[in-house]
Amino acid sequence: MPMDNIREGLGAEPVAAFSMSHPAVPALYMALTLGLTMFSMQPVLIALSLAGGLAYGFATRGAARTLNAFRWQLPVILIIALVNPLFSASGSTELFHIGMRVVYLESMVYGLCMGGLFVASVLWFEAAASMLEYDKVLALLGNAAPVLALMISMCMRLIPQFLRRGHTVLAVQDAIDVPGRAPADPVRSRLWASSVLMGWGMEDSLERADAMRSRGWGAATRRTTYARYRLGRGDVAALVGLALFGAAAVAAAWAATTQYSFYPQLSVPAPWPGYIVYAAWMVLPCVLHAIDEKRFG
Repeated sequence: MPMDNIREGLGAEPVAAFSMSHPAVPALYMALTLGLTMFSMQPVLIALSLAGGLAYGFATRGAARTLNAFRWQLPVILIIALVNPLFSASGSTELFHIGMRVVYLESMVYGLCMGGLFVASVLWFEAAASMLEYDKVLALLGNAAPVLALMISMCMRLIPQFLRRGHTVLAVQDAIDVPGRAPADPVRSRLWASSVLMGWGMEDSLERADAMRSRGWGAATRRTTYARYRLGRGDVAALVGLALFGAAAVAAAWAATTQYSFYPQLSVPAPWPGYIVYAAWMVLPCVLHAIDEKRFG
């Protein structure tokens, strides 16, 4: 199906960012965004990436659904922030003692940034799952690298699926609590939920492997796709623009990361125009989604 027909078929339905572009366009954006998010260990950059992921989640999934995930994301950030000083007793600003171990401000801030980086990465993986559906990944890499296309699509689907199943397991766990009985140990409860999720995931992987084998996966050298995406002039222009914009964001992230240090003393981030470039990159899909919503009603 040509891209013009896809645009006509969308009509007035709300669409995600880059939905009317060739799959190479959102693939390039998400590859750069995930790389910037996971390798930019700097507080301001982490905050901007987290804000961009949240903004896109608000725009596409709604505020209630996005904030509901913070029931487990905020505890993860706090746990990492509190546990890191126990393994990395480095820094110059002493906060307090836990037995013979000294807890430093620098170690706690580093752990806080690590937790924020993890949550930001999860948010952008969820965004990637909405921008790059399976048929787009298959159309992009299906014939050149079918195994890689399958792995990428399954990994992008895995994180949102685990989040949904985690909410289901916790809801069932809360429902079977007997009134009047002492509440269960929260640590033991979360470990039990993790065990259920791992078992559920392994069972699902076996069922999926059997289903793929029964449907002839790998029997043909080339695979067909549901939609035929053609790389038009607008898509080429978008790729060139994203490459240039992404190079500027990478340069800004490199400069900000190399100039910042956690140890032995925290650096103080100063106002810098490069943050504007990085923030604009992170908010780009949210802006495109808002434009499409206004355009298609």
